[in-house]
Amino acid sequence: MAAELSTSININEPRWDQSTFVGRAKHFFTVTDPRNILLSNEQLAHAHKIITDYRKGVVSPGLTEDELWRAKYIFDSAFHPDTGEKMILIGRMSAQVPMNMTITGCMMTFYRTTPAVLFWQWINQSFNAIVNYTNRSGDAPITVSQLGTAYVSATTGAVATALGLNALTKHISPLIGRFVPFAAVAAANCINIPLMRQRELKHGIPVTDENDNRLGESTKAAQQAISQVVVSRILMASPGMAIPPFLMNHLEKKAFLKCLSCFFSLVFATPLCCALFPQKSSMSVSRLEPELQEKIRANHPGVERVYFNKGL
Repeated sequence: MAAELSTSININEPRWDQSTFVGRAKHFFTVTDPRNILLSNEQLAHAHKIITDYRKGVVSPGLTEDELWRAKYIFDSAFHPDTGEKMILIGRMSAQVPMNMTITGCMMTFYRTTPAVLFWQWINQSFNAIVNYTNRSGDAPITVSQLGTAYVSATTGAVATALGLNALTKHISPLIGRFVPFAAVAAANCINIPLMRQRELKHGIPVTDENDNRLGESTKAAQQAISQVVVSRILMASPGMAIPPFLMNHLEKKAFLKCLSCFFSLVFATPLCCALFPQKSSMSVSRLEPELQEKIRANHPGVERVYFNKGL
């Protein structure tokens, strides 16, 4: 009879070493696996039960270590790390590849007329707003007013950028015109992400010590977290939108191949760009707000670094 699985496995951390890029890449290839969006509610509930039971010291009969880690990644792919809520399906990182493949392919195909640019930038920013809300850091709620402000601001910025660039490139090479969607997406990410997460910038995000003991909320940590996410998201879009334009003129009449080129770009870019920075980010106590520094040094004199979820 097989021995019962040990309860000492740390499932609060990823399976692979997150101090290395390779370890983070393995982690995010699992988290962003598009097959996760096909899981049924029953499968998600089963994984949720395995993980919540295990954290209480209860091991499901016959559970193996591989099955535990599989349940952990199913759990992580569908439930928010801070709030524990089930995330909106299309906002999950596992939906990034199929959703972005569809939207990117359409933006790169239908870019020649103003109505087409308006429509697909609106679709793209609507999707981005959902993703940014779903993958925010912290457990504080965001109001309907904040959601509306972020959505309108990001969409307006992206569409204005796309239309402006479109007007400039009408009489230039079609190859240059195909870079318009990427420029618009890059500009929109710089607007959309900070606005969708503006509450974090105003009130801070939770910071902890290395043992996950909460020390307070920091706006400095929020600034670092959001900056890293903006960089990752821009680079995430770049292979799918910046490299294929060189191929698009040869694929103009082959819609399937255009989508296929986007798919292969995104399926690698999404996890690799997520892995650029650790999910559990950190910073020195000396870089925090003065009042938080004083609080930490008074109550936790041995703490030199704080840790926080940067979001995705």
